[in-house]
Amino acid sequence: MGAVAVRAEDGDDAPASATLVVVTVTTRAVWTAVLAAVVAAAASLDDYGILPLTAVAGVLALLLAAGWGPLLRLPAQGGTTVVVAVAGLGAVAVAWATQGEPVLRNVPLVLAMSLVLAFVAEMLRRGGRARLVESVSGTVTGAVVAVCASGWVAAGRSEAGASLVVVSALGLAVAAAVSATPVARGWAGSLVGAVLGAVAAGGAATLLPSIDPVSGLVAGAVTGLVVAVLRLLFERQPALTDRRAVLAAVTAPVAVSGILVFVVGRLVLA
Repeated sequence: MGAVAVRAEDGDDAPASATLVVVTVTTRAVWTAVLAAVVAAAASLDDYGILPLTAVAGVLALLLAAGWGPLLRLPAQGGTTVVVAVAGLGAVAVAWATQGEPVLRNVPLVLAMSLVLAFVAEMLRRGGRARLVESVSGTVTGAVVAVCASGWVAAGRSEAGASLVVVSALGLAVAAAVSATPVARGWAGSLVGAVLGAVAAGGAATLLPSIDPVSGLVAGAVTGLVVAVLRLLFERQPALTDRRAVLAAVTAPVAVSGILVFVVGRLVLA
């Protein structure tokens, strides 16, 4: 199923009825595939250098920040949004601006500062700071996921460059598209999507320079497994009604895959 509109009456005295939009796992998987395709398209714009991919990575961080608090139902969602956004945008900017190797050498500093910022945000809370541990841990987790988006920028600046990003994002898109079908239910179905994503990435690698089919296969398998694992995780929330939470659920697989693609490029293409 996809997005379902449900009309709910507020009561006899309500001036109007409200429409509740329920976004299912299937619809979220389709939008994840679209985001992955956007990453691949940005990486293919070689004439503009790394800037398009950097901009897309920044947008991923913002989308994740906008919905992370509602997705986890955290008590201080405003502070969570600020911390996650600062962490993600900071890491993307650092990955873009850092000269020489290693490209991500300054990203741990961004992550450390976001941890401090998370505690500062909790100190500024009022009303007794209910669910303090849950709020801190959820915010820090969101910051880590947002920082992972900077991996796309680092991968784009690697030796394989755009080719690595394109095949990895293609594998992610295919795996996400397959996970939107009924065959993707359960572990076995999710692994089918991962395998098809790996095959698609390996096939695309035969058409692109700077990357061999085996490396493309590995990159596609890694991003496909990310989709599979997060689909199984988010199946515990089969339907989301908060549009901001949908943004985070859709963006998380793409953001997390960024740092993993960079690692694959370092290990396989070194």
